[in-house]
Amino acid sequence: MAIDIGGTKIAGALVQPDGTMTATTRRPTPRGVDAEGVMAAVAEVVADLSGSPLWSSAVRCGIGSAGPVDTSRGTVSPVNIGAWRDFPVQERIAAELAARGAELPTVLAGDGVAMTAAEHWLGAARGYANALCMVVSTGVGGGLILNNQLHPGPTGNAGHIGHISVAFDGEPCVCGGRGCVESIASGTAIARWAREQGWTPSAGSGPGGSGGPDGADGPGTARDATAAGVAAAAAQGDPIALAAFDRAGRALAAAIAASATLVETDIAVIGGGVAAAGDTLFGPIRTHLAQYATLSFVQELQVVPATLGTHAGLIGAAAAATMLLPPSASSEPSSAPAPTA
Repeated sequence: MAIDIGGTKIAGALVQPDGTMTATTRRPTPRGVDAEGVMAAVAEVVADLSGSPLWSSAVRCGIGSAGPVDTSRGTVSPVNIGAWRDFPVQERIAAELAARGAELPTVLAGDGVAMTAAEHWLGAARGYANALCMVVSTGVGGGLILNNQLHPGPTGNAGHIGHISVAFDGEPCVCGGRGCVESIASGTAIARWAREQGWTPSAGSGPGGSGGPDGADGPGTARDATAAGVAAAAAQGDPIALAAFDRAGRALAAAIAASATLVETDIAVIGGGVAAAGDTLFGPIRTHLAQYATLSFVQELQVVPATLGTHAGLIGAAAAATMLLPPSASSEPSSAPAPTA
C-alpha cells in the first residue's frame, strides 16, 4: 500500500510486487483548513483503497511525504502544507488502516528518499549498487542507495543534497546556511538569478507554459517568468538564461562530485521539474562534473535523467516500505521480489 502526500495532491495506490499500480486514487491537498482538515483528505484516500478487492492482500504500507520529515518520530512539517507542523502522520495513517481492518506495518519516507527508492527499483538507478538520486524543482532534495540498500539516515534526511554548501561566501539560504545548492540550482533560484541579471520574459513567445511557479513540472515558453521560461529562453540562445543554467549546473556538479567522493556512488539520477529542461541543465552538469570528479574512483560517474516521472511518489512509497520494513512471515507473498533486485 502506497500513500503519497504533497502540496497539491494526496494520492494512494495498491502496488503489486512487479510495480504495477492498482486502485489508484487521489484528492487535492486541502487549502485554508487546519491539520485535521488535511488529514480528512488522507482518510478519504485510505477509504477509497479499502474498497478494492485487493485491500486484504496488502502486507505493508509506505508513506511518502513532502518534507521536512522526521521518520524517527513519524512526523512531517511540509513547507507546502502549512497546517501540518510536527504532524504525526505515520501514527494517524496506521490508525486509519487499522480502523478498516488492515493492521499493517507502516514506514514514513521523505519525497526525495521515496523517489530514490523508486528509481532504484524500476527506474534509471536500477542495477546500480550505489546511487544518488535527486529532485530539482522548487527545492532540491535527494536520497542515497548504498550497497543496494536505501539509506535514509536516523531521521530520514540522509542524501539531502540541496543543503550541501558549494559556495562558502554565497548568499544566505532559507535553511540558515550559506551557499547551498538549493539557493543556486532550484527552479526558484534559477528564475530569481536570471531576473536579477536583467533577463525578462519575451512578450512575443506565445502563451505561458503549463509549468508551475519557479520550476514545477511542465514545459514552458520564454514568456514565463519562471525556471521553465528561463529554460525556454536558454533553448533560444538567450545569454543570461544560458548563464543561469550554467550556474545551476555547476552547483549541482560540485555537490554530485562531493557526494560521490564521500560514499563512492556510481550514478546520479536527477528528476523534478527543472530536469525537464533536458540538455539545457544536463549539459552544464556534465561539463562541470569533469572539473570536480577528478579522482580515479569517481571519474566514470554518470549523470542521467530520472525515468519514472509523476509515478515516482507512489512507486517510491511502496519501494521504501519493501526496503525498510522487515518481511512478514505470515503474509509476505513468496514470489514478491525485493526492489533491490
